[in-house]
Amino acid sequence: MPYLMIQTNQSLDANASKSLLAEASKLVAAELGKPENYVMVALEADVPMLFAGSDDPLAYLELKSIGLPESKTTALSAALCGLIENATGISQDRIYIEFADAPRAMWGWNGATF
Repeated sequence: MPYLMIQTNQSLDANASKSLLAEASKLVAAELGKPENYVMVALEADVPMLFAGSDDPLAYLELKSIGLPESKTTALSAALCGLIENATGISQDRIYIEFADAPRAMWGWNGATF
């Protein structure tokens, strides 16, 4: 049920993309205490983007999950920013993250909802 979308204006080769996706999936599962087999991660690289009027390296992340507690967002922000910085070299002050708690009835899977 957790879904993480990563968008960046940086180009990533296939190996870097695959590695980032795998690391992000494990991190989200661990930080949220949810089984990784429910985690979905998507990556859009080389997206035309500006932040603070500059196209210097940047990233935008969206993390949505059922039961995403506000009390975990600070730790999630630190973990996700660290992951992106380590994987891409993007400075943490050039990363935005949007957190969203999804109601169970608004999250579909396997022909039903949670």
